[in-house]
Parts: sequence; C-alpha cells; structure tokens
Amino acid sequence: MTSFWSAWIIILTVVTLVFCAVILAWALKNNTGVEEGAEMDHEYDGIRELNNPLPKWWSFLFIGTFIFTIIYLALFPGLGSFKGLLGWTSSNQEVKNIEESRAHIAQAHANQTLDEYARALDEANTFYGEAFNKLAYNSNGELRSIPEIATDSEALKVGQRLFLQNCSQCHGSDARGQIGFPNLTDKAWLYGGEPEAILTTIMNGRIGAMPAWGDALGEQGVKEVVTYTLGLAGRKVNAREAAAGKQRFVVCAACHGTDGKGNPALGAPDLTDNDWLFGDSRAEVTATVANGRQGVMPAWKDILGEEKVQLVASYVWSLSNTDK
Repeated sequence: MTSFWSAWIIILTVVTLVFCAVILAWALKNNTGVEEGAEMDHEYDGIRELNNPLPKWWSFLFIGTFIFTIIYLALFPGLGSFKGLLGWTSSNQEVKNIEESRAHIAQAHANQTLDEYARALDEANTFYGEAFNKLAYNSNGELRSIPEIATDSEALKVGQRLFLQNCSQCHGSDARGQIGFPNLTDKAWLYGGEPEAILTTIMNGRIGAMPAWGDALGEQGVKEVVTYTLGLAGRKVNAREAAAGKQRFVVCAACHGTDGKGNPALGAPDLTDNDWLFGDSRAEVTATVANGRQGVMPAWKDILGEEKVQLVASYVWSLSNTDK
C-alpha cells in the first residue's frame, strides 16, 4: 500500500471516529433547554412529546462499541500500513509463489510471529497429516500402489475431496472435463492412463503445444488435412480431398504418427477415435490445425505433497478402471 492511500485510510478512519464521538457526546447531553421528563412544545395528533434522555442500555452499548473499536484498531492492522501493536497478520500479502510462501511461513515460525495463515496451516498439517499418511502409506512406511489405494473406499473418498478442492475447476466436479480440459473418466489419455503416468502428470504437470499450421499449409491445405483427420475418426468425407490431405499429413505424423494414433510420450492425441479435446466440429478442428493450441497442466507436488497426490491419482485412475 502506498503512503498516500495509507494516510487516506488513517485520516478517514480518525475523522469518522471523532465525528461519532462528538455526536455521541452531544446526544448524551440535554441540549433542549427543557428539564428532562418535562413536556416539549411538540404535539402530533394529540400526542405530546416528552424530553426523555436516551436509554441507558443504548448509550452504554454505543460507548462500549466505540471503545472496542479504538482498542481493536490499536492492537490489530487496519489503519493503513499500521501493523498493530500485537504484530498480528492474516498472511503475507506480498508473496508471489509457493517458494516465497513457504519461506515466509518458516520465518513466521522461527520468529514466533502472529501470522494467522502460518498458524492455521501448522494446525491443519498436525491434525490432518497423520490421517493422510495412514491412507497413503502401508504398515512398512512405503507408499501404497495406486491400484491398491483404489480398492480402499475411505482413501477414495479423501482423494475425491482433494480432487473437488483442487482439480474440479478445470476438469469439472464429475471429472468429465470441458473444452480444452480432458475427460478423466474415459480411456482416452494424452500422456497415458497407466497409474505411474497419471501420477507423473499430477506431480510434475504437463505443457502441451500444438503448432499452428495455417501459414505453412495455406487455407486449402488446412481444409484437406482437416478432411483427412476427420476421415481417420470414421467420418464420411470427400475422398479426393482426404487423399490430398493424407499427402499433407506428413507434417502431422511426427507427433501423431503415420497412422494418426498419437504418441503419449509427446501428449499427442489419437486422431482415430472420437475424443476431441477442443471440439469435434469441422470448424473447431480447423481452428486447431490452423491456429494451434496451447495447454498447461500445473504441477501439484509442491502444493499438495506426495501423500495427497497419491490419493488424488488413485481416485482419478479409479474413475476409468474400477466399477462404480
């Protein structure tokens, strides 16, 4: 926060409190010139107004609220850049990545500062850490295999909750994905659906890139390649156009293979099925070939940790490998 805005908040807060204090002091005094309890010179529909003071409970409540506000603003942050006498913070708002956040939390513990986020995280790790370990590790202290965890209903429930908290924003709460985000409940896997492949994907993330071929192929070339590609997936297409597209498909074969069945090592999808990550209409496939696609799957190992990733991977694997 800049010094200007800090000063603005402090001045605005102090002026407001002073104004409230003046109003309260004025309201607690008899400024009418009429004795308390006596009739005022006001009458409405036969009802005469009496000069009654404010109720004591209301006055004490207002005074108590005012005093509480002063004490709170002195002890805790709230007045611009003022940190408060206790030095309490909700969290470090200046961190920009996981490494900085961890460094700040470690510093907060070392200095025994009143950082609410660091305290809450420490309590959560203490409370839940043991539960995650029991589900992820066996009695010998070794990580359980993904198929083994997938047979544990309690572990799958925890994996599902972790998925909903961290993965559903992209893949959906039902894990069926959406345009640009893979469906995790079928057998179509860009980087492989084996347990270790899924674990690697979640742990380390993925960066996918489909180059744009519009300039290299030209409008007609893109049209022919799209026709041939749709034909690979079993669509009815123009045979002559598809034949021309097959000749041009050589530029695509480096990733997708000469047969169009893809390459999990590169994250290149199988073009012979009907699973389309960015849409299956001719217009959408044309946009993919002409303009390319970019996709990023973030790495979760530093965010969730090994135990939680193992549980999430087991849940994801179970979606297409076990009966529900």
